[in-house]
Amino acid sequence: MGVPYLEAVRPGQGVILGVPFDCGTHPTRIGSRQGPRAIRDQSSLVRPYYPALSDTNILEEMDVVDAGDVTVVSSQTEQSLRNIEQACSAIMEAGGYPVGMGGDGLVSLPLLRAAGRHHPGLVVLHIDAHTDAYNLPGFNTSTTFTRAAEEKVIDVQRSFHIGARGSLAVQGAYDFTRSLGYNLVLGDDVRRLGIAEVLRQIHDVVDGRPVYLCFDMDYIDPSAAPGVATPTWGGPDVSSALELLHGLSGLNIVAADVNTVSPSHDVGGMTAYLAGHFMMVALHLMALGRNRRSEGV
Repeated sequence: MGVPYLEAVRPGQGVILGVPFDCGTHPTRIGSRQGPRAIRDQSSLVRPYYPALSDTNILEEMDVVDAGDVTVVSSQTEQSLRNIEQACSAIMEAGGYPVGMGGDGLVSLPLLRAAGRHHPGLVVLHIDAHTDAYNLPGFNTSTTFTRAAEEKVIDVQRSFHIGARGSLAVQGAYDFTRSLGYNLVLGDDVRRLGIAEVLRQIHDVVDGRPVYLCFDMDYIDPSAAPGVATPTWGGPDVSSALELLHGLSGLNIVAADVNTVSPSHDVGGMTAYLAGHFMMVALHLMALGRNRRSEGV
């Protein structure tokens, strides 16, 4: 979006952080490590004013800068996770609001580690076609939120997984996610209850707490967002996803990431463009939450 490259973080500043990492474990769809570059390429199409939330230039209001990419090596998972955590932590120590762009879904774990350390009582709103909280060992895209729960970097009881759907590789995955303590709202639940009711539940449980917003691009149906690592049929259209995001206005969102853009599987860069749009929406949500706190609401 033409923002300047980072020189120093000032308190209250929005900071874009590229995380070009993927585990490389998917049998056929490896490519999310190229996501940050693709999102930057398409971000020239994203405009800063967004009257649906606030008719202000968000790049000016949040004084947004681009911190570049974290140094990672996809074959060196644990060292890469440490590097990601350190980069995010430095932003938050300076009072910044990080907006990460992946990379696959595992990049959320080190970002959550940093955010949890700087914001006690942190909760996560994870919007995804998958819970990424399976009963499996190690570090991979299926265990991001399993490890986050075990490490106690978030308040699991007040955290939400929203939108899980489709076929699964293991039995009992949703039961295990619930056993960790997460609030699980399946994609079918969103359709049955309606977005307004889901938002009511979220606000009732989360309001007043620091929030980490995690948006996996495969939440969107692949007919609208084909360039993802794990496309899953039966998802919402973009308008429905935006309705959900807009309804988070007023929450205290202190950090966010948008992940799982796989440019090699995209069509015309549209998934990357949409990811850039969601990052702009996240910045507006951060500013609205910050303004609400400054007004003592």
